[in-house]
Amino acid sequence: MFNIISYLLFLSISSYITIDVGRRCFNSGKVYLEYLIKDKHFCLTVNRILLGSYYLVNLGYIAISLSSWGKITSMEEVLATVFSRIGYIILILCFLHFTNIFMLYILRKKLTIK
Repeated sequence: MFNIISYLLFLSISSYITIDVGRRCFNSGKVYLEYLIKDKHFCLTVNRILLGSYYLVNLGYIAISLSSWGKITSMEEVLATVFSRIGYIILILCFLHFTNIFMLYILRKKLTIK
């Protein structure tokens, strides 16, 4: 019973975070990519690829996370398990976001040097 509650709680929170952050990064990233790369069609393509890979990473983590849970026997374990897994998702997203920004910064520096 507690496992089902934790799965539903985890899926609802992680789905909300994944969709909301994905939309925000997609919309805000358009302007940043257009500044770096002057071709608007290419920017839109790159932005869509980044969004697609973002969703795939999240879905993969969620699937692996759900498959590796043990038996949960109390409400305290539900909260501890769900929020530690959500914390991992947030940390992974932060790492990916800053890696993308850093790589785009390096790309921009190389393009302005030439």
